[in-house]
Amino acid sequence: MTQPVANFHDLEGKSVFISGGGSGIGAALVRGFLEQGCKVGFVDKLNSEKLCDELEAEFGARPHFVECDVCDIPAYQQAIAECAGANGDISVLVNNAAWDNRQDLHDMSPADFDHMMHVNLRHHFFAIQSVSPGMKKSGGGSIINYSSTSYMIGIAGMSAYIATKSAITGMTRSLARELGPDNIRVNAVMPGWVFTERQRELWATPEAVASHIDRQCLKTEMTVQDMVSPTLFLASAASTVMTGQALVIDAGVVVSG
Repeated sequence: MTQPVANFHDLEGKSVFISGGGSGIGAALVRGFLEQGCKVGFVDKLNSEKLCDELEAEFGARPHFVECDVCDIPAYQQAIAECAGANGDISVLVNNAAWDNRQDLHDMSPADFDHMMHVNLRHHFFAIQSVSPGMKKSGGGSIINYSSTSYMIGIAGMSAYIATKSAITGMTRSLARELGPDNIRVNAVMPGWVFTERQRELWATPEAVASHIDRQCLKTEMTVQDMVSPTLFLASAASTVMTGQALVIDAGVVVSG
């Protein structure tokens, strides 16, 4: 039931930065913002020049890619500054990068736990710290943090990951209040189970997929494309008075129990 990307004409020419844009939801977002005529910068831990080549051939515009590990905050903030230098002050920040490994409570070391905090939560905060002065100077902006419905429904074996996703929603609400006077909106997207290539390779067995879809109101497998239009909506003037919100996109699991 993947929907076509909606058009938000006010986004044309906007400078957009996306973390984890080399694959999965992130790559779909890079493509979606380019389709709107945005100037897109993104980072990924793995080299994504092939993706940039494909997008440039398709859209006639090349995203500005910096290979970077979001856990390395000084390098990450430098990468954000480089993208802002190439595309102009960032108007839209999408904090997307994440790592959803499963790990049993008793198998997790302090180093493992810290890594989950760093790869799933910490970089959101420091990216916002980096872009908010430029947004203030430009008269405002939109920050979109990727959380998850996982903490709302309870999933075993993901406690550290789920803790970060819960924290992202709380941070979103606090920073919406803090940055609101500068006309900077801060919202969260909360996907349900999106069937990326990684999910299909590691966890999406036929039995697991069937069981999950049975819990959904809409009986469809959600794809990365299903996350694009909602994110564009939060980036655009269509949501101009929305802030501090957590937008659930899960085909109706949370509402139906």
